[in-house]
Amino acid sequence: QVHLLESGGGLVQAGGSLRLSCAASGSIFSINTMGWHRQAPGKQRDMVATVTSGGYINYADSVKGRFTISRDNAKNTVYLQMDSLKPEDTAVYYCEAEVARGGVVGWLNYWGQGTQVTVSS
Repeated sequence: QVHLLESGGGLVQAGGSLRLSCAASGSIFSINTMGWHRQAPGKQRDMVATVTSGGYINYADSVKGRFTISRDNAKNTVYLQMDSLKPEDTAVYYCEAEVARGGVVGWLNYWGQGTQVTVSS
């Protein structure tokens, strides 16, 4: 079994900053891509940022220049530094990891439980 534990969400005023963390634990042999997605009420879940084990990074256009994703491979942890937050960034943020488990062939996708980020105007 693999678990993703997110932390760092909360309430912040527009223009403020928050840092999200997501630590993967369990029966992990290797992790390929880790990333963050978000879902606002009544909307679909969208990709925010992803980073591969080799360090290739991809951002949604809406967060480029404001959010920074980083990763600590030794700790199986991914971070999302969110600066210059806007009310439209309000959503539940989910961590995702593409994991190879010991004794299991192939890559499996795991999701965290989500953490609420609310940006007030």
